[in-house]
Amino acid sequence: MATAPVQTHQDADPPLKRAISRNMLLLFVIGDVVGGGIYTLVGKIGGEVGGLVWLPMGIALALALLTATAYAELVTKYPQAAGAALYVNKAFRRPFFTFMIAFAVMCSGIASATTLARGVAGTYLPQLIGGIDTDTAVKLIGVGFLFIVAAINFRGISESVKVNVVLTIIELGGLLLIIVVGLAALLDGTGSIDNAFTTRGEDVSLLPATITATALAFYALIGFEDSVNVAEEAKDPRRDYPRALFGGIAVAGVVYLIIGVLAPAVLPTDKLLSTDDVDNPLIEMAQLGPLAIPVKVFAVIGILALANGALINMIMASRLTYGMSRQGIIPRIFSKVHAGRQTPLTAIVFTTILGVVLLVVTKDLTDLSNTTTSLLLLVFFFVNISVLVLRRDRVGHDHYVAPSVLPAIGALVSIGLLIYRIVNDTSQIVFAAGLLVLGAVFWVISHVVKRQEQPEFDTGLIERIENPDERG
Repeated sequence: MATAPVQTHQDADPPLKRAISRNMLLLFVIGDVVGGGIYTLVGKIGGEVGGLVWLPMGIALALALLTATAYAELVTKYPQAAGAALYVNKAFRRPFFTFMIAFAVMCSGIASATTLARGVAGTYLPQLIGGIDTDTAVKLIGVGFLFIVAAINFRGISESVKVNVVLTIIELGGLLLIIVVGLAALLDGTGSIDNAFTTRGEDVSLLPATITATALAFYALIGFEDSVNVAEEAKDPRRDYPRALFGGIAVAGVVYLIIGVLAPAVLPTDKLLSTDDVDNPLIEMAQLGPLAIPVKVFAVIGILALANGALINMIMASRLTYGMSRQGIIPRIFSKVHAGRQTPLTAIVFTTILGVVLLVVTKDLTDLSNTTTSLLLLVFFFVNISVLVLRRDRVGHDHYVAPSVLPAIGALVSIGLLIYRIVNDTSQIVFAAGLLVLGAVFWVISHVVKRQEQPEFDTGLIERIENPDERG
């Protein structure tokens, strides 16, 4: 099948159906936020701060809310689906910046899907089939999982809000179940609430440990930025989106904070602070007290939560790759569409290969979540700056306006946390930096080959590519 010509803003596309109510939008945001992070990283956070798991979770929640104010203003001001790439493009009018932000978002999706693949292979699947003894085995199973995701992606996926609601209920229900089991165990005499207010170690330097743990916890709260993809399908995005965004983050944040207190309260030190992927604190909590549930039941919930997140991330990443290739920003080969399935074959292969490489070269969940977080901290910095720059751009409708101080603080905190990680431990950002270098190479090659002084970057195409109704 021949590659379709590059689309422009002038193409006549039918309007999207505005069918998402406020409550459905709220559930969509909750579903975006709740998922893989909390199911896989509680033990990693505990490994940094001991029993103070709730502390970095609370700080990460505050950071997410700061950046959410920028998204709330920009989405209600420009209710389109291109997200960060659109905002940076409008604010700076520099195609290279626009491309790098879009590429960073794409890579963050790949890194996040890879994190979840390792979580399935190293944490939850062993609870169903028995022990997976070596890291090589975990990586092989993770690679197989990514191939399954790629096969589903290739066959054609059309995500619907109704499916998202069902999966959100499963994901959130699993966390609420853990809270009930943990509370019952605590009331039954297991552990002590005092355990949640100690570092459980004499050699813990609280400030650097908290900053490192906050970066990990932040991974559990990302996802809300993906909700811009359905802005054009919301019945009243200017009114409903801010309420759904802040409400969804708040619901997820409260659930996380409760788990952040309960996990260290009821779990012994060796179970909470274990760095082994298999010894997951949530799985351990599920087996405590009078309301303990079979471990295999919770393992299935965990696999569903992680698998859904991985699939959505890889669909987004492959469609962004396809869209950028159609514009000639990256090599045209990545815009090849399979004639039978009408899905972006080479883009799916490319993003899957990147995911496999990340899985193979990284050591554990921490490396993978650090890669995702580093990329998104960079994106969030530019989004927070963009909302302030775009104050000069007037639109003909009312929209949410964030207090200027909040996105300003969000920008400072995002870049500050990223710089701290670079200075404190360069290895935490090496994979993210490598992916960005790859993106810059693509841009330079395209620029030289096409001999364009100012390559175009049509965010209007991304708006259509990213929309859930256009996927697969």
